[in-house]
Amino acid sequence: MENLFSIQQIASMTGLSTHTLCYYEKIGLIKNVQRAQTGYRQYTDFDLAWIQFLIRLRVTGMPMLKMKQFSDLRQKGESTITARKELLEEHYKDVLGKIEELELNAHRIEEKIAHYKKLETVENQQS
Repeated sequence: MENLFSIQQIASMTGLSTHTLCYYEKIGLIKNVQRAQTGYRQYTDFDLAWIQFLIRLRVTGMPMLKMKQFSDLRQKGESTITARKELLEEHYKDVLGKIEELELNAHRIEEKIAHYKKLETVENQQS
């Protein structure tokens, strides 16, 4: 039996606000969310896994337009597997570039910290 979750439960599990979830649905990032007889959204495990993947894309800096493009391709089915793979490969290269840049900047900050530690040592020896 498939698990069903309310929008509040999904918000709690993902850290997204209910407003963001509704927005993602409105712009087509999240599609075909089931509704209970009462009209309330009912998310499935499949929906949850997709939302968690969207979060991963967003956190790693994928622009919303690219996320939408990926979502639209996904909706079209297996005929778009190559296009989806290529889109993710492009994003992956961007992520690796950002990691490289962050590592370089972290190294420079580390060097500056070491410089200040030396200055502190000299200052403490003169006191």
